Formats: sequence, structure tokens, C-alpha cells
Amino acid sequence: MTADTSNHFPPLVSPDQIERHVEALQQRIDDLEIEINLLRARDESLNLYHRRMDEELRLAARLQQDFLPKSLPQVGKVRFHTLFRPAGYVSGDLYDVTRLDEKHVGFYMADAVGHGMPAALLTMFIKNALVTKSITADGYRLLDPAESMANLNQVLVNQQLSYATFATAIYGHINTETLAVRFAKGGHPNPILFRENGEVINIEADGSLLGIFSDEVFATVDVQLQPGDRLFAFSDGVELAFSDNGKGLDILRWRDELYTQGNLATAELLHRFEARINEDQGSLTPKDDVTMIVIEALSDK
Repeated sequence: MTADTSNHFPPLVSPDQIERHVEALQQRIDDLEIEINLLRARDESLNLYHRRMDEELRLAARLQQDFLPKSLPQVGKVRFHTLFRPAGYVSGDLYDVTRLDEKHVGFYMADAVGHGMPAALLTMFIKNALVTKSITADGYRLLDPAESMANLNQVLVNQQLSYATFATAIYGHINTETLAVRFAKGGHPNPILFRENGEVINIEADGSLLGIFSDEVFATVDVQLQPGDRLFAFSDGVELAFSDNGKGLDILRWRDELYTQGNLATAELLHRFEARINEDQGSLTPKDDVTMIVIEALSDK
């Protein structure tokens, strides 16, 4: 008996079927090449956009640097030192130190909520809105820091910003002859007074965030420096920078650093602080902008 082998061999494929199959494969290859070319063009467009954004942000950073003091007044036995480290290209912090008259130097710092371009724009607006003097018939008078802060707050409130934005700030001045400091603050961290003997004092002052409540009242605080004393004004980024990763916010930790390294010269001390901040440099989640102003009354020793 002859075995049935009809099911043991595949059916014959016609040349037309092979040709159609090849055409379908070629069409798929052509379609994939088109998609690849589109993706390449999109990638080139994105790279061009990123390069332009990077250049614009770098230009914005240089512009913001132009708004910072080119040099710090060093009058009599009073010296100023600063630390300014944005979390990104531009900072939501801004500061200024400037001569007000023959014996007064003003200092100022603002910290807008968040960081980056929106915060930087707000702090630049605040800087230009700060008024420190009033013209009188006899010439001028220095505004009390609380008055300057109240005026600044009202300007922000009256601006009626479309986005719910607020800021903290501190403004004050020092008499370079008597070493008397007067300042007011709104929502800003309390300055720290580091006495020559190593004592660390938290200088408290009342004042709410800027740009929220109309007709807000701020308190002026007087601090008498002695030779060898240093007054530290800073943004809250300092507290974040000195907190241990994964252990939560420890706002007192940086004071411990200040206490343990307080015997260093101010310039060296800020250099050490900057090195600590640099440990977070390059992180995909930078902590915050960091700004510090140190008013130093030179020691008689």
C-alpha cells in the first residue's frame, strides 16, 4: 500500500505571493526610514531649542550678577562679606550693600518663593522698589527700616500679581562710627549675632511675608555691635544646605558649624561654607539658593 504524503509538504508559494510579501516588507522599511528621519529632525530641533534656552539662561545669570554690588563698602572698622550661590542658573535670592551717606551703609536681601527665572524676576523688581531715603526741604532723611519694609510690602500688594507670589526680605543699615545696626524683616530668617567671645545670639524681629497683607506693620530692631562681633544675615537656603540628606530639616545645624568654626577669619569661614554647599553641586534636585551677608566690626586686638 502506498503511504499518503500529501500533508507532509508545504503548499507551493506562487511568485506573485513572494513579490507581494517583498513589496510589503520594503514598504515597512520605507515607513521606518521616514519615522527615523522624523525623529532625527525632532531631536535636532530639541537640541537647538535646548542650546538656545541654555544660552538665554546663561545671559540671564550674567544679567543678574550685574545687579549685585561690584564691590562692598569697607568703611572705618566695618567690613562686609557676602556669599551668593544660586541653585540653578539664576537665583530667587538677591542682595545689595551700599553707602547711604557719610556714616551709614545699608544692607538688603530678598528671597522669593521658589527659585529659577520667576523668582529671579520678582527679586529684581523688589530691589528696584526698595526706598531707603526721603527727600526733605533740608535735603534728605534715612527712612527707618520698618518704614522701608512697609512701603516695599505695599508696592508688592498694589502690584496685584497674577500669580500668587510672595517673598521674604530683610533691610537695615549700620552706623559705621557707632557700630549701631537697625533692621527690619518680613518673613525672613532671624539674623545671628556672633560675639567675639563665641556667644551666638538669635536676633528676633516681627514681620510677615511680603506681598500678602496690605498695610502690614514691621518692627525695627536695634543691635549694638562691639569690636570683634559679626552679624550674619542669610536666606533659608543656608539652613537647607547644612541639613543632612535623608534626615530632614535641621535649621540649627549650620549654627553648630558657625560655632565650631567661628575662630576662623570671616573670608575663610565663608569659603568653608561654600565648600559645604558645593557638595550638593550637580544634583538633579538642588536644595535652594544660598545668600549670606556678614557685617564685621573689626576687633581692637
